[in-house]
Amino acid sequence: MVAEVAPTTGLAVILVVAALVSIVAHQTGQPTIVGYLLTGLLLGPAVFGVVEPSDLTTTMGELGLAFLLFLLGTKMRIEDTRHVLRPVLKVSFPQMALVFLAGLGTAVLLGFPFWEALLIGAVVMYSSTAVVIKMLTDKDAVTSLPGKVDVGVLLVQDVVVVILLTLLATGRPDGAVDFAVTLLTVLGLVAAVGVVTVAVTRYLLPELFRRVADDKDTFFLAAVAWAFLFVLVFDELGLSIEMGAFLAGVSLAQLPYSTELRDRITPLTNLFILTFFVSVGLQLEAADLFVYWREAVAAAAVLIPVKFLVFFVLLDWQGFSVETTFLGSANMVQVSEFALVAGAVAVAEGFIGAPVLGFLSLLAVLTMSVSVYVIKYNYQLYERLSPLLSRWDEDGGEHATEQRRYRNHAVVIGYDELTRSVLPRLPEFYDDVVVIDRTVAHIPVLEEAGYDVVYGDVRHAEIRRMAGLGQAEFVLSSSGEPDVNKALLAELGEGTTAFVEAEWPEDARELYDHGAHYVVLSPQLTAERLAEYLEASFEDPEAFALAAKTDVLDASRSAQVSRHTDLDGGLGE
Repeated sequence: MVAEVAPTTGLAVILVVAALVSIVAHQTGQPTIVGYLLTGLLLGPAVFGVVEPSDLTTTMGELGLAFLLFLLGTKMRIEDTRHVLRPVLKVSFPQMALVFLAGLGTAVLLGFPFWEALLIGAVVMYSSTAVVIKMLTDKDAVTSLPGKVDVGVLLVQDVVVVILLTLLATGRPDGAVDFAVTLLTVLGLVAAVGVVTVAVTRYLLPELFRRVADDKDTFFLAAVAWAFLFVLVFDELGLSIEMGAFLAGVSLAQLPYSTELRDRITPLTNLFILTFFVSVGLQLEAADLFVYWREAVAAAAVLIPVKFLVFFVLLDWQGFSVETTFLGSANMVQVSEFALVAGAVAVAEGFIGAPVLGFLSLLAVLTMSVSVYVIKYNYQLYERLSPLLSRWDEDGGEHATEQRRYRNHAVVIGYDELTRSVLPRLPEFYDDVVVIDRTVAHIPVLEEAGYDVVYGDVRHAEIRRMAGLGQAEFVLSSSGEPDVNKALLAELGEGTTAFVEAEWPEDARELYDHGAHYVVLSPQLTAERLAEYLEASFEDPEAFALAAKTDVLDASRSAQVSRHTDLDGGLGE
């Protein structure tokens, strides 16, 4: 039996335990979402029964998902996403239909009655908006091409979710006419709100936020109030508050102040989204959770690869490159948290029994837990499987980003203290300077300084292609990850001068073996000295290369002496 705990006390327990579990997850390299789900399972009736869902945690959980979508919306500039709208629509509806059939067939084979299997198929065809957006946001990959495609598909799915929830809440439809009226009503309301949003964004918001932009507190409050206004309107209309929050964010994204807003809203969003994932675990009753546990494991083993294959085939059909196709498909393999919501409504309306809700809940938790690791390591998975996938990427794909033709250009990866000192000197030697960076706030600064900027993660092949990395005359990487720099060096042409960064002399020697001309040992080198070394490399490349390797050997000896000194000191004490 669940212990009686005051709502505020329960929230305090949730935050303390979630913090401890998150620390363990961080120290062991695990995604925090898994820690949040585990916290809910431990505190809820499935294990210890210390905390039960309350109005406070439920409200905070709903606001968490809404604010997550609001934050996502603030990153979506319309001109940056317009080119993926048509393929997203072409992918979304066939994807849902095919996964629905796969879920229906799997449930029937597992022994569920047809009507229960029909509902199971209807709720497993969606992917988790919360998991995908949270993981992509943590990786700064929301605005990458795979991220844009996935977000577009998720939004289409959310529209369908609203319709299905409305149908479930009204009971069994009387017939096709009743279904058609509900469908047209929902779509009409969404379209009307969309038209009003476009008008307000164009004519009202720019003037309103221009007046308050100088006052940070008022600006933040006005933006949050704008989000809550949309939440209130959509709630009153019986629509998804998450969709309303997303539209509010999109409207603000078109303003020049959205970057600052994202920085200020992120900590608040993280608190709410923590409560959301914990509340998922709190809803799972042990008695119902494990009635169909074997069936849930079997369904997860079927649906994860089926979802991946369905997305892969459809994205490939739309002409995306094999990398975008693989990453976009790998991100979408989980069953949505919507399965819990729809299952609870279906139980309340008498469509299914509580054990089936337990099956759906366990299925969602299993697939979410697997998918967070798939998303976290999707680049590594792609690199390992790319030889098998290369036959799908003969022409780069219809929607692959066009590469600009550069001649005599330099590529700088990352914008930090080291690269900031070098950038102004590069135009003296190269016709074009391209900067690859994944921090949104850096982009306008670099563009204003006159550099070509490619936003994204350098691990992404399309990002490297856009920057013309393979044809660059000079490359400077401020990434301290040896594996990233090794991959970059392997892609460079024979005549490319390459400066890369390392933290330890051992890594530096290995990078020299892979073809680096100079390895920046970050603990030993200041930004100003790097600029001097750069000019020296242009004046006498051969002498510079010899001196560079000598620096590494000296640094290595110094590091060894330092370690021996520390050891001797420790033994002496």
